[in-house]
Amino acid sequence: MSIDAVLSRISEIRSQIETLQGSTAGTAAGSAAASSAAASTFADALATENGAWSGLGAAATSAGTTGTGPSAAAPATSVDAGRGTLATGSGATGDAVVAAAKKYLGVPYVFGGETRAGMDCSGLVQTVFKDLGVTMPRVVPDQADMGVAVPSLAQAQPGDLIVPRGEGHIVIYVGDGKVLHAPRPGKDVRIVDNWYKDSDIATIRRIVPSGQEAAATSAAQVARSVGAPSAPKATDVQMAALQSLFAGSAA
Repeated sequence: MSIDAVLSRISEIRSQIETLQGSTAGTAAGSAAASSAAASTFADALATENGAWSGLGAAATSAGTTGTGPSAAAPATSVDAGRGTLATGSGATGDAVVAAAKKYLGVPYVFGGETRAGMDCSGLVQTVFKDLGVTMPRVVPDQADMGVAVPSLAQAQPGDLIVPRGEGHIVIYVGDGKVLHAPRPGKDVRIVDNWYKDSDIATIRRIVPSGQEAAATSAAQVARSVGAPSAPKATDVQMAALQSLFAGSAA
């Protein structure tokens, strides 16, 4: 789906919700129907917003692979990674980090490298985030200081960075207990089972929002954008539908 199509769909959804707001002044049966419709509309909105994030990540991946678009090296929007904060300005998510990193599977390990001709572990990380419009430091100790800390492997999400004690290596968590990394001379960029335990890890860093965080933020933004002070019952219906949607997703 193109970005224009996504924006058009979001506009349609907002119009539908605004119509539902007016209908909540009717009978109790009408309010129940509006609540059900609002829940469905929020589900559509969330799916559309998720599609927008995925589309942006796919567009960045396609541009980096084919050399098409305004810049094959990086998106037009570029932000610096920071300490203690997520780099939200580029629109990238953890899922997009994983997708971008997979482009480099099979690239040989070369110490100090950061291109398809060869790259080391921190060169891979820097290049992946550069592809997504996020400027990262070059070496592991500095990369290990970026973003926000994730308490443990149990809370890790795709796109998070895992740095072992000693800060001599860095890997990208891809989910399902697997990591993507550039191992050592003689090896190439690959996905393997994560061998680190929490006791082995110096820090886990989240540089951009996870896919779940991005979806929650997007849905909240849709809810705020259609809220109207003159229709408190409609807003309550929307928030109840949103909470129900999240509860169903977590189950």
